[in-house]
Amino acid sequence: MKNYIKLGLLLGVVTITGCEDELTQEAVGLTTLEQANTTPTLATIETSVRSSYDLLSNRLNILAQWDWNGGLVFQNDYVMQDVASDDMEKKWNPDGDQPWIDDLNNFTFTSTNGGPNGLWKYDYEGIKRINIAIAHLTNPDIESITGITAERKNQLLGEAYFLRSYYYFSLVTNFGDVPLIIAPVKTYQEAFEVAVRADKAVVWDRIKADLNTAKGLLPNSKFSSETEKWRVSKGAVIALLAKSELYTENWGAVPGLVDELAPLGYSLNDNYFDSFRTEFTDNEVIFAFDHQTNATPTKRGNGIDAPLGWGFFAPSANFLASFEPNDPRLLYTVNVATQNVNKMLGSLDGTNKGNDDGPNNKIYMRYADALLWKAEALNEQGDHAGAIAIINQIRNRARTTVDALGNIPPAGTLADRPSSSDGATVKGWLISERRAELGFENQRMLDLKRWGIAKEVMIAHGKNFLDKHYLYPIPQSEIDASAGTLTQNPGY
Repeated sequence: MKNYIKLGLLLGVVTITGCEDELTQEAVGLTTLEQANTTPTLATIETSVRSSYDLLSNRLNILAQWDWNGGLVFQNDYVMQDVASDDMEKKWNPDGDQPWIDDLNNFTFTSTNGGPNGLWKYDYEGIKRINIAIAHLTNPDIESITGITAERKNQLLGEAYFLRSYYYFSLVTNFGDVPLIIAPVKTYQEAFEVAVRADKAVVWDRIKADLNTAKGLLPNSKFSSETEKWRVSKGAVIALLAKSELYTENWGAVPGLVDELAPLGYSLNDNYFDSFRTEFTDNEVIFAFDHQTNATPTKRGNGIDAPLGWGFFAPSANFLASFEPNDPRLLYTVNVATQNVNKMLGSLDGTNKGNDDGPNNKIYMRYADALLWKAEALNEQGDHAGAIAIINQIRNRARTTVDALGNIPPAGTLADRPSSSDGATVKGWLISERRAELGFENQRMLDLKRWGIAKEVMIAHGKNFLDKHYLYPIPQSEIDASAGTLTQNPGY
């Protein structure tokens, strides 16, 4: 059988393969490099951008067929950010299924673990696809070649810069220094040249530069498209830029960016759960992946509902105990009695559980999260009163939410935090509030690491967290493929 060159950009290097490996499948609708080298059409450009969203999906088996050990059955956000933290356990009933998840949970994982491997491959596959789209859209003759309007070109390019930034945000926060690849890789020589880790500061600079460019390209409205509200919007760009400034501790830039969101139409929902059970009709969701049941020609449903039906993903005892009395966010997140993770299912009665083609969306950023970024930045700058006011705004929405049983929480629930001039005290309140508000939304481990308290918290939780665990290991398969050009994180 014929050998062929495949620019997988899982690492960013060219690999030579013989027959198609059984586990590997090409995504339907993906613009390939071979297609990219021909004269583009409006259809191929549209497809190239749309396919670049797919790596944010919870659809099962996007990159492989049931490659559990490789971490490729579903996105690993829940495993690496929630199970690995003090919030979540692998299953309701512990068993020997998928030991690679147990290794992540107890911090005995190595550089061959499927979690980091899957995360790396998802992110770089997304980057590969979006680089092809950007290469087309930045061609100065693209309008005359394809007939695309300037308005549509700018919208798609703004979406593309955001998506590349999002994938790099995931990579730099999980792995630190990573290869920075901003154009399609065409030759073996290029492949090995780019398989070198760029300093994380350079990666952050690129993320912010791309987002600032995207901000000027997208419509000044809540939705980029009224008929496709799932697409990247200016609000999503602003929010990711604010989050990037937060993670790089550029505190002064965060409040102003968050303040740009409300004029675009974002606000807190009256009910806490509305972001999870409705589809782009609420006030709060800033960016989500639009899962759709019975989509053709390729499934677009939320596959994470299937492992929920197999007993995966349960709250830790520590997570359950961390909620204040009568906080309605607990039952909205998880129902222990029925073993339903309501927030992940998008339902309160078990609907979607076990369905590998569920309609419930995956929420990536919402306004409550952004408000808490602002609170954190204000506190770090000494504006403790401003930070407390935002924390109390989040608490007020929670205590005035009709709970999952249809009741208003009793008086005294989630009382306002009092005034304080002690930044450490306010920071403690913020940490608690983020845990309750954003539980099971893939934020906990990232928060603990950026605050520098992951080791302390994990050891208190009985986990063997070491200093090296502040970063995940570069997948060993990627290092081997680069012939050692790609180096490993310390300690692995």
